[in-house]
Amino acid sequence: MKNGIKTTSLSRAAIYILLIILSLPILLGYLWLFSGSISDELEFGIVPKRITFENWRFLWSDITIGTKVFPNIWPITLNSLLLSGSITLLEVLISLLAGYALSRMNFPGRNFILKTTIILHAFPGVALLIALYYVLNYIGMIDKIAGVVLVKVALELPMATWMIKGFFDEISWEIEWAAYMDGCSRLQAWYKIILPQIKPGIAAVALFAFLAGWSEFIYSYTFIFSSENYTLAVFLKNLIGDFRFLDYGLLAAAGLFYMIPVIAFFLISQKSLATIKFGGIKR
Repeated sequence: MKNGIKTTSLSRAAIYILLIILSLPILLGYLWLFSGSISDELEFGIVPKRITFENWRFLWSDITIGTKVFPNIWPITLNSLLLSGSITLLEVLISLLAGYALSRMNFPGRNFILKTTIILHAFPGVALLIALYYVLNYIGMIDKIAGVVLVKVALELPMATWMIKGFFDEISWEIEWAAYMDGCSRLQAWYKIILPQIKPGIAAVALFAFLAGWSEFIYSYTFIFSSENYTLAVFLKNLIGDFRFLDYGLLAAAGLFYMIPVIAFFLISQKSLATIKFGGIKR
């Protein structure tokens, strides 16, 4: 018995050591990013020689690199939050309705939709750039954040619907029928009984939707031309600009700033992601 416990402990320790070794390149990258953001010179490539917050000057003033002047970052941050928040809200709401319909209702074409939903997600977004440009230009959505929101929601919705449908499938019909017996309408049962059971699914879809919006670059860079509508991803690309004037410390600070909302959103949704329910029973 003791030998078995000892072997298990050694195996677990070996797995942890292996995971630490594999994670070292990523951890060193983040450490370099942090060190570079608070220093203008690094020793051994990673140790700050002198602590300074000059690299974070974009938070309180406009910045100039070479001959190019960059605007204040806060309106650009609000644009990114607006883009990500709109994508998250629309994607979660529509996928909840569509996923419930595909999971609980029988209607003509249901099987066809189920089979083709995931295929729609397989089309690479880059291959659709020209067609999407013509569509957005036709409906007057070029150079608008709303146009990028429309494109991202349309492309990400099939996968979100498929994911959320799986969570609806795990909810026992008896729970829903009991709600009907207590006088709930279908909409009330969906909102008051079913949705609380699939909080992990909602959190997962919301997290993926937020990440898709926050990291969005190709459509923002292609369809948005006005600097007042720029997002942080486009701002960082322009910050790199001419390599002759590249400020690595400034870029490291901006990159770290770019990561903060993602980490915060993950921490907020982590509790819901950790609580998975199947058929109304926590596991």
